[in-house]
Amino acid sequence: MQHYYIDRCSGEVRRERLLGDGLVGILYSRVREQSPKLFRALTSPRASAWLAHLNYDSLLGARLAGASRFLRSLGVDPEELREPLEALDTPRKVFERRIRYEDCRPLAGEREVASPADARVLVGSLRKASALFLKEKFFSFEELLGETKTRWLTAFRGGDYAVFRLTPEKYHYNHVPAAGRVVDHYEIEGAHHSCNPSAVVSLVTPFSKNRRVITVLDTDTQGGERVGLVAMIEVAALMIGEIVQCYSPQDYDHPQPIMPGMLLAKGQPKSLFRPGSSTVVLLFQPGRVGFSEDLLANQLRPGVTSRFSAGFGRPLVETEVLVRSAVARSLA
Repeated sequence: MQHYYIDRCSGEVRRERLLGDGLVGILYSRVREQSPKLFRALTSPRASAWLAHLNYDSLLGARLAGASRFLRSLGVDPEELREPLEALDTPRKVFERRIRYEDCRPLAGEREVASPADARVLVGSLRKASALFLKEKFFSFEELLGETKTRWLTAFRGGDYAVFRLTPEKYHYNHVPAAGRVVDHYEIEGAHHSCNPSAVVSLVTPFSKNRRVITVLDTDTQGGERVGLVAMIEVAALMIGEIVQCYSPQDYDHPQPIMPGMLLAKGQPKSLFRPGSSTVVLLFQPGRVGFSEDLLANQLRPGVTSRFSAGFGRPLVETEVLVRSAVARSLA
């Protein structure tokens, strides 16, 4: 089955070329069903790191890079790059590239939430009465945040969420979605399941089973965005060896780890996925944000073939968004 999404800039319906789709199909159907031990081994952190090395660090991978031709095949615009094209001489360097984001990724306005990544997004609600409610499809709410984190489970219960899926060719820095002060930052160990739509549909609540890093921002503080508490969950996936926390208050300069008490500026680089496909989930408190109208309309657009629609039994069409662009606004 083909998978289509909507390009936000043009409004066009586009087909996604799913890298490794056949292998993912075998892994999440035949292997998962017939050999659970092998499936667990192949989705373990060690196997994920090994696959990443094989694909992005090996001499074979370096020879296959092909610089400008390789970049063009991925749809990367060389004009966005900060480094000279010839410096990106391995697949890993391509996937960890930096861009001139202040010039090519305009920042969302005041009291707006910015997309944390160049990604394909779906939005939803944890409220059963909401038209956006999907019962534990992408994640188990309690598992996602950690079942011992009662403060955050209480704060975000019944709230809203957005799921940003990064495909392997994307720019892999994550940026701060809303200005605010860090009130908690922690990591939960887990597997490294694929973010391919077929894998997400076939595996129950995959995002709350993967290794993930959670940062909770208080945006109601002085200098904040005034959209309440925001939880940013960075989810590791197949061939993601590491989630590097590297907040830079200006450009990519002087990167620093995330610590409670830090005031983060909206739109600035926060972390880096190394490398592959991955996901960022944003959680919002009830009644604090309204999602952008075009994202809501696109998600329910009829006649667009989506594996999420087929798997979940209702229209669910992703919209491709640019990092730092507006995805929600304050309702306060």
